[in-house]
Amino acid sequence: MNSLMKKAVLIALSAVLVILGAVMLGGKHYTLVSVLIAAVSCIGFAYAFERRELTSRYAVLVAVMTALSIAGRFIFAPVPAFKPVTALVILSGVYLSAEGGFLTGALTALISNMYFGHGAWTPFQMLAWGLIGLTAGVLSNQLKKNRPLLLLFGAIAGAMYSFVMDIWTVVWYSGSPETGLYKAAILSAIPFTIIYAVSNVVFLFLFAKSFGRKLSRAVTLIER
Repeated sequence: MNSLMKKAVLIALSAVLVILGAVMLGGKHYTLVSVLIAAVSCIGFAYAFERRELTSRYAVLVAVMTALSIAGRFIFAPVPAFKPVTALVILSGVYLSAEGGFLTGALTALISNMYFGHGAWTPFQMLAWGLIGLTAGVLSNQLKKNRPLLLLFGAIAGAMYSFVMDIWTVVWYSGSPETGLYKAAILSAIPFTIIYAVSNVVFLFLFAKSFGRKLSRAVTLIER
């Protein structure tokens, strides 16, 4: 199975789990769905590095980035929508692989919601941040070389997160996906979407260079 196929399988399995949890299970088994998504993301990460001798050290780097992402969500909790979470997930994907980015995003939502509160929205947050991390990993070569492109991707990621969470809003409100309600949800969420996008650009502008340099050095050391 090639690399692109593995990523597609990871996305597909996670999306199916979220849809089943939201539609077929009525959102009542969100804890089970969240744990299954975390398991799928861990399996994807492990499979991606199964041939490497230093997999455990990569796992440590992912754990560190996850911890920083969670801490950032706590610190900026008083500021609605303005968080460094997505920026850190993007950097994890860019420098630690697509699977590492997905795992960082998914675990950030799962673990931090132990404090902020779990609900049927948790799997959607795991999927949204996971997809952002995975996409950043797929585009890592371009994003590393082009700082304006990285900032643009951060802005797009803000919209991407909002669009996924708007699906949750529609399902929660109507019990099933409806195009009209989804359009209305997107329009009503525009102020938050703008804040998501701006915050990502700000945090990437401030931290991408320093984090990138440190992560690149760490990855180089563990691959020797």
